[in-house]
Amino acid sequence: MDLKVKITEIADELQMQFDESSSYYNTADGKFYLVSDDDFDEAEEANSIEDLPEWQQDSIRIARQIISTNNFIELPSRYHIHEYSIIEEFCYSIDDSKISETLQVAIQGRGAFGRFKEACHQFDIIDQWYLYKTKL
Repeated sequence: MDLKVKITEIADELQMQFDESSSYYNTADGKFYLVSDDDFDEAEEANSIEDLPEWQQDSIRIARQIISTNNFIELPSRYHIHEYSIIEEFCYSIDDSKISETLQVAIQGRGAFGRFKEACHQFDIIDQWYLYKTKL
Protein backbone atom coordinates (compact mmCIF):
# COMPACT_ATOMS: atom_id res chain seq x y z
CA MET A 1 0.00 0.00 0.00
CA ASP A 2 1.51 3.30 -1.11
CA LEU A 3 0.16 6.09 1.10
CA LYS A 4 1.06 9.68 0.37
CA VAL A 5 0.07 12.27 2.93
CA LYS A 6 1.48 15.77 3.25
CA ILE A 7 3.32 16.30 6.51
CA THR A 8 1.51 19.62 6.91
CA GLU A 9 -1.81 17.78 6.93
CA ILE A 10 -0.56 15.49 9.69
CA ALA A 11 0.77 18.46 11.67
CA ASP A 12 -2.56 20.27 11.31
CA GLU A 13 -4.41 17.19 12.51
CA LEU A 14 -2.13 16.81 15.54
CA GLN A 15 -2.87 20.40 16.52
CA MET A 16 -6.61 19.66 16.45
CA GLN A 17 -6.30 16.94 19.08
CA PHE A 18 -7.55 17.48 22.58
CA ASP A 19 -7.43 15.40 25.75
CA GLU A 20 -9.68 12.35 25.57
CA SER A 21 -9.49 12.15 21.76
CA SER A 22 -7.49 10.45 19.02
CA SER A 23 -6.84 11.25 15.36
CA TYR A 24 -7.01 8.62 12.63
CA TYR A 25 -6.10 8.55 8.96
CA ASN A 26 -8.49 6.55 6.79
CA THR A 27 -6.51 4.74 4.10
CA ALA A 28 -9.70 4.08 2.13
CA ASP A 29 -10.78 7.70 1.63
CA GLY A 30 -7.57 9.61 2.46
CA LYS A 31 -9.22 11.69 5.17
CA PHE A 32 -8.42 12.36 8.82
CA TYR A 33 -10.93 11.82 11.61
CA LEU A 34 -10.86 13.06 15.19
CA VAL A 35 -12.78 10.77 17.54
CA SER A 36 -13.40 11.28 21.24
CA ASP A 37 -13.14 8.57 23.86
CA ASP A 38 -16.85 9.08 24.54
CA ASP A 39 -17.63 8.32 20.88
CA PHE A 40 -15.67 5.08 21.17
CA ASP A 41 -17.59 4.18 24.33
CA GLU A 42 -20.88 4.78 22.52
CA ALA A 43 -19.69 2.86 19.46
CA GLU A 44 -18.90 -0.22 21.52
CA GLU A 45 -22.38 -0.28 23.02
CA ALA A 46 -25.22 -1.77 21.00
CA ASN A 47 -27.50 1.20 21.65
CA SER A 48 -29.38 2.91 18.86
CA ILE A 49 -27.92 6.28 17.87
CA GLU A 50 -30.88 7.62 15.90
CA ASP A 51 -32.03 9.85 18.77
CA LEU A 52 -28.65 11.59 18.97
CA PRO A 53 -27.76 14.79 17.06
CA GLU A 54 -26.54 14.17 13.49
CA TRP A 55 -22.97 15.31 14.26
CA GLN A 56 -22.74 12.81 17.10
CA GLN A 57 -24.20 10.03 14.97
CA ASP A 58 -21.48 10.69 12.38
CA SER A 59 -18.75 10.54 15.03
CA ILE A 60 -20.06 7.27 16.43
CA ARG A 61 -20.31 5.76 12.93
CA ILE A 62 -16.66 6.67 12.31
CA ALA A 63 -15.69 5.17 15.70
CA ARG A 64 -17.48 1.96 14.74
CA GLN A 65 -15.60 1.86 11.44
CA ILE A 66 -12.29 2.34 13.23
CA ILE A 67 -13.12 -0.52 15.59
CA SER A 68 -14.38 -2.90 12.91
CA THR A 69 -12.03 -2.32 9.96
CA ASN A 70 -8.31 -2.13 9.24
CA ASN A 71 -8.65 1.05 7.16
CA PHE A 72 -7.50 3.43 9.87
CA ILE A 73 -4.04 4.41 11.11
CA GLU A 74 -3.94 6.09 14.50
CA LEU A 75 -1.79 9.21 14.67
CA PRO A 76 0.39 9.68 17.73
CA SER A 77 -1.01 11.91 20.44
CA ARG A 78 0.74 15.01 21.67
CA TYR A 79 1.70 12.98 24.72
CA HIS A 80 3.40 10.26 22.65
CA ILE A 81 5.36 12.81 20.66
CA HIS A 82 6.75 14.44 23.78
CA GLU A 83 7.09 11.35 25.97
CA TYR A 84 10.67 10.62 24.88
CA SER A 85 11.85 14.11 25.80
CA ILE A 86 10.06 13.81 29.15
CA ILE A 87 11.79 10.48 29.80
CA GLU A 88 15.13 11.97 28.80
CA GLU A 89 14.67 14.92 31.19
CA PHE A 90 13.77 12.48 33.97
CA CYS A 91 16.96 10.50 33.36
CA TYR A 92 19.04 13.64 33.78
CA SER A 93 17.11 14.66 36.91
CA ILE A 94 18.21 11.59 38.88
CA ASP A 95 20.84 12.54 41.48
CA ASP A 96 22.48 9.10 41.63
CA SER A 97 24.90 9.21 38.67
CA LYS A 98 24.98 5.41 38.25
CA ILE A 99 21.20 5.22 37.94
CA SER A 100 21.08 8.31 35.73
CA GLU A 101 23.68 6.90 33.33
CA THR A 102 21.98 3.48 33.23
CA LEU A 103 18.67 5.13 32.34
CA GLN A 104 20.33 7.27 29.66
CA VAL A 105 21.74 4.12 28.04
CA ALA A 106 18.40 2.33 28.36
CA ILE A 107 16.54 4.96 26.33
CA GLN A 108 18.79 4.67 23.30
CA GLY A 109 17.51 2.92 20.19
CA ARG A 110 14.64 0.60 19.51
CA GLY A 111 12.73 -0.68 22.53
CA ALA A 112 13.73 2.34 24.62
CA PHE A 113 10.42 2.72 26.43
CA GLY A 114 10.36 -0.89 27.60
CA ARG A 115 13.98 -0.83 28.74
CA PHE A 116 13.37 2.46 30.53
CA LYS A 117 10.44 1.10 32.53
CA GLU A 118 12.35 -2.10 33.26
CA ALA A 119 15.27 -0.07 34.63
CA CYS A 120 12.91 2.07 36.71
CA HIS A 121 11.51 -1.09 38.28
CA GLN A 122 15.02 -2.49 38.78
CA PHE A 123 16.12 0.62 40.67
CA ASP A 124 12.76 0.92 42.45
CA ILE A 125 12.14 4.41 41.08
CA ILE A 126 9.00 3.68 39.07
CA ASP A 127 6.83 5.66 41.49
CA GLN A 128 9.28 8.54 41.21
CA TRP A 129 8.93 8.36 37.39
CA TYR A 130 5.12 8.42 37.54
CA LEU A 131 5.18 11.35 39.96
CA TYR A 132 7.62 13.24 37.71
CA LYS A 133 5.47 12.58 34.64
CA THR A 134 2.22 13.72 36.27
CA LYS A 135 3.76 17.00 37.44
CA LEU A 136 4.34 18.14 33.85
